[in-house]
Amino acid sequence: MPARATSRQENGGGCKVTLVATVRDEAGTLAEWWLSILGQTRLPDEVVVVDGGSHDDTVETLRELAVEAPFPVRLEVLPGCNIAQGRNRAVSLAQGRIIAVSDAGCVLHPRWLENLLAPMEENPRLDLVAGFYQPLARGWFEALSACATLPLPWEVREGRFLPSSRSLAFRREVWEKVGGYPEWLRIGEDMYFNHRWKKMGIRHRLNKEALVWWRMRPDLPSLLRQYFLYARGDGEAGMYPRRHAVRFLTYGWLVLVAATEWGRRLWVPTAAAGALYVGRRWLRIPFHMRGRDMREKAAAFIALPGLVFLIDAAKMAGYLAGLRNRAGRAGP
Repeated sequence: MPARATSRQENGGGCKVTLVATVRDEAGTLAEWWLSILGQTRLPDEVVVVDGGSHDDTVETLRELAVEAPFPVRLEVLPGCNIAQGRNRAVSLAQGRIIAVSDAGCVLHPRWLENLLAPMEENPRLDLVAGFYQPLARGWFEALSACATLPLPWEVREGRFLPSSRSLAFRREVWEKVGGYPEWLRIGEDMYFNHRWKKMGIRHRLNKEALVWWRMRPDLPSLLRQYFLYARGDGEAGMYPRRHAVRFLTYGWLVLVAATEWGRRLWVPTAAAGALYVGRRWLRIPFHMRGRDMREKAAAFIALPGLVFLIDAAKMAGYLAGLRNRAGRAGP
């Protein structure tokens, strides 16, 4: 741990800060995540972790890692809990008035917590700070997935950005006003939480310097399942209806262009529009594929449109499944 690392209390600054996280079957990634916590230039005052019933050595590994931590660590096991239930339990156990949220499986930039808290220290009227995240891509496919799915920092606009709870800090009062994370929602709970606080007019700020590296899915089936589940959560929660409607209309138009005589006359402008749609993802190749040779970059250029199509298909299937689930029960 760097010698300069200090806690909020050691800095003499106001509120106690609790870092909360949920874990399940993360034994293989825990050490890297934990070392990135210990390597923070500003340490949390405590860490609260809720395990959702791991079947591997996650709990035992975390207990071993926490023995010599320079801050209190609380671990609770709630078998079968979903992410929202785990996060709510962790926040309810937290002693801090400021809650920082991340996920096991991530790696935190050494100044992550310092940068996440700085805007609230500079402006006491702020109640929430959204951090940013970038891919932790080990192989070519993971880098390709990042090109297809993750915006670069300069693509993001603060007014439209909704943060993932892998990089987020808020005052405890925000969680209380919002009513916590939605425990009825199995996935997409952080986006629903975002919509709630944004609708309430919570004062917030985006700080892209509060950076977390996020581990990408290693293969196509797991990636498609991930985005199927994200979209299913959207459908179940009624989130992003316009965005999903545009996707269905776009692919419906492509079917008409391919299947009808008059549609085939419009293939040139349609192809141009498709190139624009994929275009900003092509522009990410130099960033996410840096350090790779030209053959890998060329392969990424060729493969990217197909991957975007498959991800969109997974999203459409997931959204329809979510709408079906929503219609099958009385929504909250």
